[in-house]
Amino acid sequence: MHKEFKGWLAFLGFDEPIELTLLHGDENSKKYYRIEGTSKNFVALDASLEKESVPKFIGMGMRLKEAKIPTPMVRSFELHKGFMFLEDVGSTHLYDICGDPKTGAYYEKAIKTLVQMQTAPTVEMRPYDMMLMLEEMNLMLEWYYKAHLGKTLECVEGQQFIKMLSLIAKEVLAQPQETFVHSDYHSKNLMINSEDDIVVLDFQDAKEGGITYDLVSLLRDPYVAQDPRELRRLIAFYKKEKGLEVGDEEFMRWFDFTTILRALKLLGTFAKLSIDGNKPNYLEQTPLIRQYILDVASKYPELEQLLQMLTPEEEDSLGFF
Repeated sequence: MHKEFKGWLAFLGFDEPIELTLLHGDENSKKYYRIEGTSKNFVALDASLEKESVPKFIGMGMRLKEAKIPTPMVRSFELHKGFMFLEDVGSTHLYDICGDPKTGAYYEKAIKTLVQMQTAPTVEMRPYDMMLMLEEMNLMLEWYYKAHLGKTLECVEGQQFIKMLSLIAKEVLAQPQETFVHSDYHSKNLMINSEDDIVVLDFQDAKEGGITYDLVSLLRDPYVAQDPRELRRLIAFYKKEKGLEVGDEEFMRWFDFTTILRALKLLGTFAKLSIDGNKPNYLEQTPLIRQYILDVASKYPELEQLLQMLTPEEEDSLGFF
């Protein structure tokens, strides 16, 4: 922790002995600290290496407040330095209670919160358009397939790959759009507070996009694998809460192709964080993410190339994947 951040906390009045604890699970350029030793706990954010995230967090937080979504209350901030001072909403993530007998009930709460969040205003938000989808999916080819696995595609294969990505993006765009999309709505970004409500975190990168993106983030989580029967139950629960009249087959196609979109992005992003960001722990999630792709691709002939590219080979059992 640098002196400027400590000085800012002193400016806020924390001149008594306090203890700053780096919150568990934080591995990126934003550092969250719990401030203990006072009459009430708070959380301080040091985003000095990612200053632009602070105004985004505040702006998106205002949109979510309008939609009545529980988020950590911002007590103070310093935009030019990338600091924020927030209320402490506790230490229990949705991830922490997975496997508990009440897990299904909390996922239902998370879906209800998601449906409500999708009513937040999206005026002038960045759209999740074709160009952005192609850019994100191509991360898999550049960072996971080429940089991490050390494989390459021949010219014709590369052209086929780009054509397939365009097809995936078109399928994702076929579902209802113009919806508030958190873009990382998974078990480690959802807290359970003292009132047993779901509190939404890390929403600063929200965009305007399709209705299934955040549902996919939640139910095909890179950190938690859902039982297939529970997955189907929760998808049906979302459709009912949302009041959708679309057929099951069509909705599942939206959900599946959005799964491919997000999983390709995550494979590439996690490989990049491992290689370029020197954070190898992210690779621990890639087998589950890859399995999501293989499971979905096996259902659709037009995704055959992904099966060929990502089906584990004999040496993968030795840890090369």
